[in-house]
Amino acid sequence: MLQYVIRRLLYSIVVLFAASFLTFTFVAVSGDPLAPLRTTPNVSKQTVENLTKKKHLDDPVPVRYWYWLKDAVTNQFGTTLIGDKPILPDLWRVMKHTLQLVIVAEALAILIAVGIGVYSALRQYSVFDYSATTFSFIGLATPVFWLALMLQVGVVYVYQWTGHRIFPIANLSSVDPGTGVHFWIDRAHHLVLPVFVLMVASIATYSRYMRASMLEVVNSDYVRTARAKGLTEQKVTMKHAFRNALIPLITLVALNFGALLGGAIATETVFSLDGMGLYFVTSLGANDPYPIMAWLMITATMIIIFNLIADIAYGFLDPRVRYD
Repeated sequence: MLQYVIRRLLYSIVVLFAASFLTFTFVAVSGDPLAPLRTTPNVSKQTVENLTKKKHLDDPVPVRYWYWLKDAVTNQFGTTLIGDKPILPDLWRVMKHTLQLVIVAEALAILIAVGIGVYSALRQYSVFDYSATTFSFIGLATPVFWLALMLQVGVVYVYQWTGHRIFPIANLSSVDPGTGVHFWIDRAHHLVLPVFVLMVASIATYSRYMRASMLEVVNSDYVRTARAKGLTEQKVTMKHAFRNALIPLITLVALNFGALLGGAIATETVFSLDGMGLYFVTSLGANDPYPIMAWLMITATMIIIFNLIADIAYGFLDPRVRYD
């Protein structure tokens, strides 16, 4: 196992290096990041030239990439193009908010979806099964940004009718809520609607995969053999069927982590949450390639880590999996 993890980590370094170069190239050739400054009346030509020289914007792309890579490794992703502000402190702050949102949404979605999927498989073609299928299709067809906007509208209308705020619709921790219990209550209060938005599509996807996987497993030969031995239905389901049915779901969860970060961009923008999604949109609007590159590298690293965790989990769920 240790050799496998080390080998995967070494492969991941190569993948990150190749991905960073390609991404930097695409970002670099997408346009002139100093174009807004060149048309600003109160910015002198000398200021633009000094900034161009400082950030090596007039060098070839491979040379610019080398300077960026050196900053990323030795100087914590360097500084922003405008304002010369350190990137990593801001990125670390917003990353903590996004991880809270994504991890809570993913954990709740997995728990709910696994329960729905298993029960639907065990009660195939029942009213519950048909209802779960219908709601899953609706969840898959619902755009994330539209659902977030509709929840905002609903909360605003409820507030207008009752005069009481049910859930905040913007500004995660815009006012310092203090520490301890009050901090976590405020954080949970702000995250209810965004977590629900991210959960909807995940529950719809995971429950369908879990149902299909469970149906395949419960009809397999070894499950029928377990029943023939006289084991109770609960033992057959939990010990023999459920554990093996989780393997396809783990793969999907690991691959879906990147999609969740993409969904967080729309969700955080709609709810004005100070997370990685809003940070990315703001950097994109400012035409600043350096925070964008830092965001992309952090996101790629997290996706690789979650895929590695999924591969390791296979060995615990299925004894047939070996890491040679």
